[in-house]
Amino acid sequence: MTTEATSDSSSPPAPAAALAAAGKVAVKESQSSSGSGSDRPIEEATSNNAPTNGNNEHDANDKGESSGVEAPAARPKEKEKRETNRRKNAKNKKSFDNNKNKHALPDYSTLLPKTQIAATVQAWIDDDMPSFDVGGLVVGTSPKTAQLWMKSTGIFAGKPFFDAVFDCVGCNVSWSKLAVEGKLIKASGSSKALLATVTGPCNSILRGERTALCALSRCSGVATESREAVDTARSYGWDGLVAGTRKTTPGFRIVEKYGLLVGGAATHRLDLSQMVMLKDNHVWSAGSIEGAVKLARRAAGFSQKIEVECRDLDEAIEAATAGADVSQWSVHVLVL
Repeated sequence: MTTEATSDSSSPPAPAAALAAAGKVAVKESQSSSGSGSDRPIEEATSNNAPTNGNNEHDANDKGESSGVEAPAARPKEKEKRETNRRKNAKNKKSFDNNKNKHALPDYSTLLPKTQIAATVQAWIDDDMPSFDVGGLVVGTSPKTAQLWMKSTGIFAGKPFFDAVFDCVGCNVSWSKLAVEGKLIKASGSSKALLATVTGPCNSILRGERTALCALSRCSGVATESREAVDTARSYGWDGLVAGTRKTTPGFRIVEKYGLLVGGAATHRLDLSQMVMLKDNHVWSAGSIEGAVKLARRAAGFSQKIEVECRDLDEAIEAATAGADVSQWSVHVLVL
């Protein structure tokens, strides 16, 4: 995965020979480290470049002491060493590619209903500009270009909403190769990452700017927090799902649920109508877990799942016996 990563570390890179000894890279002398541009093995280049002294070299050759005479015996070992390093590098690359594929995401943007997104975005624009745009009059309609920069490290998400906002105000967006949803992009205030370029009339760019940034930032923030939660769960050996709840920001539900997916978490139910969820209030009103589940099943039919929020194992067994599909236990975590 290519990123414009930056590092605060000022320590110099390890020598090629040291990395080779650790099995990380092939033992090669690069142009940047040698000035000569040689790509021969370091050992071979060192022996062949050793200083010679005229006739003494021929005397040494006669006695079998010169590197030129010893080279035939040493070359098989060097060749074996290079082959070993090559195999290690191939194995490391395969492992790296497998790790990349673990985080490979489908194109979740195809899930989004375009007509609904267009209507949602239009409502955002109308909410932000219900009347005159005096600032737009000041800047005028001349063609301008704006750039989108990422200034903090995180999971990038929200391209469809950014595109929809600027499409609504009559502008065009061109994305850089770095702007891949679900990708961890490293950036900071001193090392920003260019994600996109927006072109269009100046007043239109400014009309869409804040709304587009809010949607993109919100979606990326949710994706980043989701990825951290999933990675934390995996670090403790949890192989199940980490799901977000229905507690979304009004007007931003689809943005935040989309961010959950891009971050690697599950969406749980998308809204109140998707899956039946019975909590303590429902149970108390119905008189019992069994009564609540049976009434819900009558209305929901066979195709919709019923989930019951339980306080302990006994309640979970009661819910399952009554016909609930899922039981949710309330877990309180105390962070010290």
